[in-house]
Amino acid sequence: MTARIETATVLLREAARLQPAAFSTSFGAEDMVLLDLIHRHGLPIEIFTLDTGRLPEETYRLMQAVEQRCGQCVQVFFPDAGAVQQLVALNGINGFTESIAKRKACCGVRKLEPLQRALAGKAAWITGQRSAQSVTRAELVPRGWDAERGLAKFNPLHDWSDDDVWGYLRAHGVPYNELHDRFYPSIGCAPCTRAIAAGEGLRAGRWWWENADTKECGLHAHSRQLNQKSASQA
Repeated sequence: MTARIETATVLLREAARLQPAAFSTSFGAEDMVLLDLIHRHGLPIEIFTLDTGRLPEETYRLMQAVEQRCGQCVQVFFPDAGAVQQLVALNGINGFTESIAKRKACCGVRKLEPLQRALAGKAAWITGQRSAQSVTRAELVPRGWDAERGLAKFNPLHDWSDDDVWGYLRAHGVPYNELHDRFYPSIGCAPCTRAIAAGEGLRAGRWWWENADTKECGLHAHSRQLNQKSASQA
């Protein structure tokens, strides 16, 4: 466990050298590990989150707990109000359940456009993705390149297990989303997230009406792998 923490910290320090660097958090268990490491080591990494307007109340309570623990360290980006109004007028309030295209349109307005604003001008992007989370992330690497956004991408917890994540949170007394205790391993927007049953994958509760191969919102769709040398030179 100590070795994994050291490796993750090295990756965070490497990302921090590519200024400006930013960490995107949705306040999941993995993200709380990284947020704690960044705060603990005083790393010059901006932290932001995307408030889609449809997050669970439990997520907002955790956001408040983080503010009480770390101060106002997280910048919040919201979707464009006019774009949301147009989306709902076109597809209905819950139209995202009707097709993958409509679901991706919703993610586009509520997540992708705010993400573009959050990452504008950044040289490095840090995420809490892990390869064990889903089939869409099985080939995850510690360093990569987001070709569309033109920045280096770091996944410091790419090889961490569930036990690694929870071992860290408990050892350091890090707060986490209470929905995790109710069998929600992956937490996004409230209407697109449910608890999982025994034997289901970690992201089975996200967009559960879709095939597992399509279960990404598009935030991480444009990355390609880089070797260590290339990422370091990005």
